[in-house]
Amino acid sequence: MRKIAIYGKGGIGKSTTTQNTVAGLAEMGNKVMVVGCDPKADSTRLLLGGLVQRTVLDTLREEGEDVTLDDVQKDGFCNTVCTESGGPEPGVGCAGRGIITSINLLEQLGAYAESRELDYVFYDVLGDVVCGGFAMPIREGKAEEIYIVVSGEMMAMYAANNICKGIVKFAEAGTVRLGGLICNSRNVDNEKEMIEELAKRLGTKMIHFVPRDNVVQRAEINRKTVIEFEPANDQANEYRTLAKKISENDLHIIPTPLAIEELEQLLMDYGLAG
Repeated sequence: MRKIAIYGKGGIGKSTTTQNTVAGLAEMGNKVMVVGCDPKADSTRLLLGGLVQRTVLDTLREEGEDVTLDDVQKDGFCNTVCTESGGPEPGVGCAGRGIITSINLLEQLGAYAESRELDYVFYDVLGDVVCGGFAMPIREGKAEEIYIVVSGEMMAMYAANNICKGIVKFAEAGTVRLGGLICNSRNVDNEKEMIEELAKRLGTKMIHFVPRDNVVQRAEINRKTVIEFEPANDQANEYRTLAKKISENDLHIIPTPLAIEELEQLLMDYGLAG
């Protein structure tokens, strides 16, 4: 079972990328579980056809400790298994704590048991590695393979570099490694070449360049992944290619984060300044 976490700047398209990639892997015949680690609880919506799934934290609040896996998991597209951690009530508590509570409960309930024959577990994690809760999947070895969704925008690259700093910290004491960068294009000038160079300097590679296409938005409005919504579309094939590249990827490294001056110079070298 490969344990993968998807990180990246808030709003970069992590959840969309994750769900479309998972759809590609599931379509290939893999058994995939998705654990949403975002308080918005939107990490599985497209796989479930828009169904609002009751989160682990909501279930615990409403039913106490007497819960089963069926209470907190639902089957989605191509037999994917979907769970949403959820978050605290607005203005109360730490969202990161919800991730810790949820993953611990899933373990207690046997969600990761060998008998379930999972090929992949994907964690879709909110934003930067900014606190213990959101770092939990990599801090405690729940995820061993990290992919960072990035674009050619400055703050997306800054966030990716920060996440690499977190990976370095936790890699020293565990098995977590960086699998690569996924460029979710924003049509920035020289974007592909810039992310390839960023990946090279980090010591990894750009796994795939996902072009920008409005079919992604149309699919989301229809509450589906692109692979389910328009399976013959070129963009569906882009996600299938990304899924295949992840399935075949064996480059897992401890990254070498850039100094902020080096990152800014990279942006200038590729024409995003001046």
